[in-house]
Amino acid sequence: MPFDPVILWTDALVYVLVIAVAGAALYVRRHEHLRQPWRRVAHSAPGMVGLVVLTFFVVFGLLDSLHFRARLDDAGGGKASYAVEVTSVLDAALRTLQERSEKTYSAPLAYRLYARETVELPDGAQSRVYPRLRHGGAHLKAPEQEWAADVSRRALAGAAGGFIAWVAAAMLICAGIARARAQSIDQVWRALARGGLDLPWRAILITLACVLVLIGVAAALAAKYHVLGTSKVGEDVLYQALKSIRTALVIGTLTTLVMLPFAILLGIAAGYFKGLADDVIQYVYTTLNSIPAVLLIAAAVLMMQVYVDTHPQLFPSGAERADLRLLFLCAILGVTSWTGLCRLLRGETLKIRELDYIQAAQAFGVSHLRIILRHILPNVMHIVLIAVVMEFSSLVLAEAVLSYVGVGVDPSMISYGTMINAARLEMARDPMVWWSLAAAFAFMFALVLAANLFADAVRDAFDPRVAIVKPFKLRLGRTLVGRTG
Repeated sequence: MPFDPVILWTDALVYVLVIAVAGAALYVRRHEHLRQPWRRVAHSAPGMVGLVVLTFFVVFGLLDSLHFRARLDDAGGGKASYAVEVTSVLDAALRTLQERSEKTYSAPLAYRLYARETVELPDGAQSRVYPRLRHGGAHLKAPEQEWAADVSRRALAGAAGGFIAWVAAAMLICAGIARARAQSIDQVWRALARGGLDLPWRAILITLACVLVLIGVAAALAAKYHVLGTSKVGEDVLYQALKSIRTALVIGTLTTLVMLPFAILLGIAAGYFKGLADDVIQYVYTTLNSIPAVLLIAAAVLMMQVYVDTHPQLFPSGAERADLRLLFLCAILGVTSWTGLCRLLRGETLKIRELDYIQAAQAFGVSHLRIILRHILPNVMHIVLIAVVMEFSSLVLAEAVLSYVGVGVDPSMISYGTMINAARLEMARDPMVWWSLAAAFAFMFALVLAANLFADAVRDAFDPRVAIVKPFKLRLGRTLVGRTG
C-alpha cells in the first residue's frame, strides 16, 4: 500500500458530521414541510453567495482532514515502512508550496529577501544587499526588467484558466436547468442573464466566476512566486492560510456538537418541567456565566497541556498531540458556550408547553418523554438551527483570540490565531512585515462573512417572526399602490 491511512480524533468527528449532514439532507428532501424553509434559503441571493464561498472553504477543509503516512523506500526484507510524519491530501496537493521555503521574510510576489545581508563582492569588498530568493522568481534572469511582465503574463494566464473553468461549470449548470425545465440551453442562459429564474443563479455564477478566477490567478503565480510572501522562518504564507481553514472549520463545527446536547436537554427540561428542575438548571448556567470564559478555557487548556507533556508515550506523532489539544479546545468551548442557546430553548419551551394540544396530551396521560420528542423538540429546532449557524462565526473568531493570547491550539498547528499571534511582533519591526497579518485577516474575513450571509438567510427562512413580517410589508405595499393607482 503506497500510504498508511491515519484517522485523527477530529477527522473521525468530521466524517461523522459529514455523514450526519448528508443523512439530514436526505431526510429533509423526503418531507415537504421541511423542504419549504430551505427553499426560502435557496431563493436568497446573499445566502447563496455565502454558500458558494463556504463550499470552497469546506472542500479545502475536507481535503486537509484526509491524513496518511507516506510509504518510505523499501529498505529490504519485504516489510513496508512508513514515514513518521502525518500529512494530508491537501499537504500533498500543496507540496510545492510547503517545500519551497526561503531563508526568512519575503514580500508578496517578491524575488528578493525582505532583509539585507552582508555579501562579499568579487573584488573582496563587502556590501549590504537584498539577496535573491531561492525559489520566488528564481527563473528570472534579469528580474528588474522581467518581473512586471512575467507577473502580468502569469496572472492573465491564471485568470483565463479560471474563466474557462467557470464557463465549463456554467454550461453544466445551464444544461441541468434546461433539462429540468424542458427548455433549450439558449433560453435558460437568456433567462439567467436577466435574472428570470426561480433561484438566484446569476448571483451564484458571478460569485463562482470571481472565486475561480481568483484561484486561477493564485495557482498560476504560486508556481513561481510566493503569492502572499513568506514568514519569519521562510514558510509560504499562502500555504499557512490554506492550512488554517481546517482548524477554523473544526473549531466552528465540532464545538457545536459539544454544545448542542447540553443546550437542548437542559433548556427543554427547564422549560417543560419548571419547578425545582428549572431552578437547578438556571442556577447552573448562571453560575457558569459568572466565571470569565477566557480564564476557564485557559485553566482547562493548561491542564491538558500538562497531561500531554507528562504522557508523551500516548502520542506517537506531533500531529496526534496537536489534534488532541484541538479536540479538547472544542470541548471546553462547547461546555462554556451552551448557556445562551439553553436560555432561548427554555423560554420557547415555557411558551409551547402551555398550548392547548400539549395540555390535552398531558391530560390524556401521554408520557413526558413522548410529548418532548413529538411536540416540543420539533417546534424548537428552528431556534437550534439558527443558533448553530449564527454561532459558527463567533467560534471561528474565538479561536483566533484564544490562540493570540496563547491558550488556543497547539503552537505546531497552523491557524489564523497562531498566524496573527506570530505577526504581532512583525508589525513592530522596521520595515514592517504586514502580509502575514493581512492574509490571516483576509481569509478569516471571507470565511466569517460567507458564514454570516448564509446564517442571515437561514434565520430569515426559519424564524417565524421574520416570515410573518415580510408578507405583511408586501401586502401593505400592494395596498398602497392600489390606492394611489
